[in-house]
Amino acid sequence: MANTKSAIKAARKSVRLTLRNKGAKTRIKTLHKGFDAAVKSGDAKAAKAAGIAYVSALDRAVKSGVVHHNAASRAKARAAKYVLAK
Repeated sequence: MANTKSAIKAARKSVRLTLRNKGAKTRIKTLHKGFDAAVKSGDAKAAKAAGIAYVSALDRAVKSGVVHHNAASRAKARAAKYVLAK
């Protein structure tokens, strides 16, 4: 249990930020699965739309500090490679 005033506030913040981070990560994973499915289906238009949504979610996650910018850059490059191959 937190004893000091600042530790109590930090514990409250931790709960709030953990919920935000989990939501963002879940959204990214869901969009990634949708992107993979679109790429495997062979539909170039659907793959491009899913890729744009996936990259946008990654950028928002980087902006809020949920995902490291290098990790997002690597994921975006891999996604672009699949979209450009189709």
